[in-house]
Amino acid sequence: MSRRADRLFQIAELLRGRRLTTAQQLAEWLAVSPRTVYRDVRDLQLSGVPIEGEAGIGYRLARTASLPPLTFTADELTALAVGARMAESWGGTALAGGARGALAKIAAAMPSDKRAVIERLAVFAPSFHIDRAFPEKVDALHRAVDTRLVVRFGYCDRLGALTERRVWPLGLAYWGARWTVGAWCELRDDFRNFDIARMERIEVLEPFPDVSGRRLADYLRRVNAPSRST
Repeated sequence: MSRRADRLFQIAELLRGRRLTTAQQLAEWLAVSPRTVYRDVRDLQLSGVPIEGEAGIGYRLARTASLPPLTFTADELTALAVGARMAESWGGTALAGGARGALAKIAAAMPSDKRAVIERLAVFAPSFHIDRAFPEKVDALHRAVDTRLVVRFGYCDRLGALTERRVWPLGLAYWGARWTVGAWCELRDDFRNFDIARMERIEVLEPFPDVSGRRLADYLRRVNAPSRST
């Protein structure tokens, strides 16, 4: 598939399931000029793709639209393969299995030239040096975040001080060979970030309540606030 054909398909995919999207937004995502987007959208409309809207206002794909099965560019396949390999090495067992399964399904549905992109990818994420207990921690915390369950654990901070914590886990963050969990900490009565590698004896307990001021959105608003000790 040519570069322009790839771009035309990407435009249709970006408009699928979205409200109005401006030509400027599409141009930024695709790294082309708005003029190129206008031309491409016009060509898609002329070829029968039901794109609604107009220049200066925005575009969307009609709800009745039926597009061909999903496909991927070489760059997209590379990004998916790299992400899957990182998840296999540094994610929990569930994430690793999901990554392998998803990549296998994608590869099986691709034509041979696209499948070769995945097979020849020389980007690796070795896992032999990772503590076997680490994926179990990630799995437990992932489940707790997903099902809103209190977690109890022992925590050793950077100064070596050990404390017992009960937290309401809100989200996981991957920093490149390092995972943290953002949570509401009952001990500190405030939001805290915990390095998963420093957490021991993790126990997943009862559900925690939905309390205003202690939700994920509240935590995210605090991300750029001055750091505090744990």
